[in-house]
Amino acid sequence: MEDSETFLSEVGESFGEIGLWLLLFIYLRTLLKLLLGKGPIAKRVLPEYSPPIDPKLFNKLIHFLDRTHIYFGVSAVAIILLHIALMGIPMQILFFPAVLVLVIWQGVFGLFISWRYTPKELKKLSYLVHAQLFTGIMIGIFAYLGHLLIDD
Repeated sequence: MEDSETFLSEVGESFGEIGLWLLLFIYLRTLLKLLLGKGPIAKRVLPEYSPPIDPKLFNKLIHFLDRTHIYFGVSAVAIILLHIALMGIPMQILFFPAVLVLVIWQGVFGLFISWRYTPKELKKLSYLVHAQLFTGIMIGIFAYLGHLLIDD
């Protein structure tokens, strides 16, 4: 691929790095809840798990992460979409369209969870779809592999 550095591509790279940090912050919440055995995902993944430390020590942190999750999530989706728009999507590397679809997927179903006018059935489905750790892992793996291929 031709390496053409422009002002917009430099800004796009910065957005990509910010998006990465936002995703890490968002999934830190999930990892912390898994380690502490809190939340429905921990109960599904590790039903008999008992954490070695007292989860009450982290209640304020988890409460803060729960309250700010929506804001960091919206910011992450917007910044990742800006990164993609400024950098372009090389369609020949199929990992990038997959990341785009997964990011939009997470954003749309997250919106349905938080929007007050969402019908109850759709909200329930949205929660099940949005709360999949697998989707976040796939976003990370596909983005990483795509960036490895584009750097070659």
